[in-house]
Amino acid sequence: MKNYVALVEFDREIGKYGVIVPDLPGFSSVGNTYEAAIKNATEGMASHIEVMKEFGEKVPAPRSVESVKKDWDGWEDWNKDVEDYTFAMIPLLPPYGTQKILVSIDTSLVARIDRVAKNRSAFFASAAERMLDN
Repeated sequence: MKNYVALVEFDREIGKYGVIVPDLPGFSSVGNTYEAAIKNATEGMASHIEVMKEFGEKVPAPRSVESVKKDWDGWEDWNKDVEDYTFAMIPLLPPYGTQKILVSIDTSLVARIDRVAKNRSAFFASAAERMLDN
């Protein structure tokens, strides 16, 4: 899986965290918390790259943190020092989509899930992601 270097900053004026990805021109994301900003950036990067491809733009390969830091002086429109940002590595996920599937599950397990989840599909997707990430 590809990981892109992201720069995260808390913007005091708007009270939100902003995320930029130097290797993806024009991409930015925000969130009310650091975690939300990273989540939003992770979800948004795949869409941004799909749009780049649709317009025939070449998608840059991700670089290392060291390479991004080395090129910092070349970004004349940025009036901040590299130390003003927190660096994060954000994975490039495949484009999102859904697929309807049929599964068979014990009725008592379904009842337990329904007691704690508002949405079964979201519950199963979240559980699957957790299991696959381990």
